[in-house]
Amino acid sequence: MQVPERFSNLPEYAFPRLRALLDHHAPGGEVVAMTIGEPRHEMPAFLADVLQAHTHLFAKYPVNEGIPELLEAISDWLARRYGVTVPQAQIMALNGTREGLFNAALALCAEHKNGQRPVILTPNPFYQVYAVAALAVAAEPVFVPATAETGYLPDYAALSPDTLDRVAIAYVCSPSNPQGAVADVAYWRDLIALAEKHDFRIFADECYSEIYRNTPPPGALEVAADMGADPERVLSFHSLSKRSNLPGLRSGFVAGGPDSIRRIRQLRAYAGAPLPEPLQHVAAAAWMDEAHVDRSRALYQQKYALANRVFANVPGYQAPEGGFFLWLPVADGEEAALRLWRETGIRVLPGAYLAREQDGLNPGQGFVRVAMVTPIDEIQDALIRLRECLYR
Repeated sequence: MQVPERFSNLPEYAFPRLRALLDHHAPGGEVVAMTIGEPRHEMPAFLADVLQAHTHLFAKYPVNEGIPELLEAISDWLARRYGVTVPQAQIMALNGTREGLFNAALALCAEHKNGQRPVILTPNPFYQVYAVAALAVAAEPVFVPATAETGYLPDYAALSPDTLDRVAIAYVCSPSNPQGAVADVAYWRDLIALAEKHDFRIFADECYSEIYRNTPPPGALEVAADMGADPERVLSFHSLSKRSNLPGLRSGFVAGGPDSIRRIRQLRAYAGAPLPEPLQHVAAAAWMDEAHVDRSRALYQQKYALANRVFANVPGYQAPEGGFFLWLPVADGEEAALRLWRETGIRVLPGAYLAREQDGLNPGQGFVRVAMVTPIDEIQDALIRLRECLYR
């Protein structure tokens, strides 16, 4: 049976690919999983009571766009965090932001741009849903290197005017996955101005926004508002997975211009899977509380400091500005991951699995991604074992 050609060349997803690499080899020590970005800090304890109080609502179909209490909590959080006023009608509750990052492309990517096949811009390396979204809407995915030379953020302005005139959507992740780079105000201003000039939307994936060293990363919406940009220019995606250590809740949101959100809501009404209503009440309570976020961030800051000490003498090591990944330089990421597993039992992800080859080069080839989600009392030993194996 035939399958759509646009999906026929998808590489194996990163984690099954890693299992195929490692599972025929015995671990060389106590197993420590540092591959997937699954937070393991304590989730907010008070949320159990919220869930218990609303379990009867599992008997109802969920509200498509989000219950008023959740939309209000998100709107209030955006005002506190970024100083922007976003009405509830310009917010859409998501069943995890991966769903939103994909479905927003379905809802908003034009079938043609200036009479040509549209382009969707993606940083390289990148969160893999960006590329699949481009293929699903029959757009041309254009992978733009996000390397040390570009500050680990994509330099979309370096593309040709002809390409930029075909762009419908540009994905940007800040703090970036996997490198931990933060888009500053100047970066956002330049990108928004570029989008205004060439008439495309920016999908700002800001799921790691609350995990940072000292200074909160600026948000795309606040910079766009300060510039007076077209309200439809930027859509911002956020999640409780990283902020509140609730990856299993599958709760996030997208905020943007009224027409963009109307179109996303309309598509969801036909083909989406809204978050169950009891979980929407849980999410609302999480967005209203900052104390648990502060506690979790303090733990990550301890991990940053620890990683800096452990890898201080490693050539090419660069501390992340945000997020919870280390992007460690090695000769070959796949070989390093296999050696680390066979000699120490530590699982890390080869950087090439998060990127695509361009002109014969994969910008993730010389890296491994290390998720610093291991509890703080375990991570020091794991990082030292990793250093001794890969950099001795």
